[in-house]
Amino acid sequence: MKILEDRLYSKDHEWVLVSGSTARVGITDYAQDALGDVVFVQLPNVGEKFSAGSACCEVESTKSVSDIYVPIEGSISLTNAKLSEAPGLINSDPYGEGWIFELSLESSVSTKSLIDADQYRQLIEG
Repeated sequence: MKILEDRLYSKDHEWVLVSGSTARVGITDYAQDALGDVVFVQLPNVGEKFSAGSACCEVESTKSVSDIYVPIEGSISLTNAKLSEAPGLINSDPYGEGWIFELSLESSVSTKSLIDADQYRQLIEG
């Protein structure tokens, strides 16, 4: 399982890459592997504000439909439109072209609820 050191992770298997006041979010390699082949992604609405831990969209695979959660509080500022035509990008490149959405963050938003790569590795290895 690939786990990138430059990201933070949620216990719900989302990754977060914070850059200034923006956070890009996707699901981890572990999560996409557990889902199986992704066939549809219901993207969140740009402008919608979410609190940490709220379900904001769904990913449908050949096995199931899974909620995707917002790992930190913010407003949806951008979604990955490529996923509408090519949802399998989540499987083939979960940390790159398979990102799902970006959040606009307020300066007071904390990432303390997220874990680093080593802690995430421990979580999935149980």
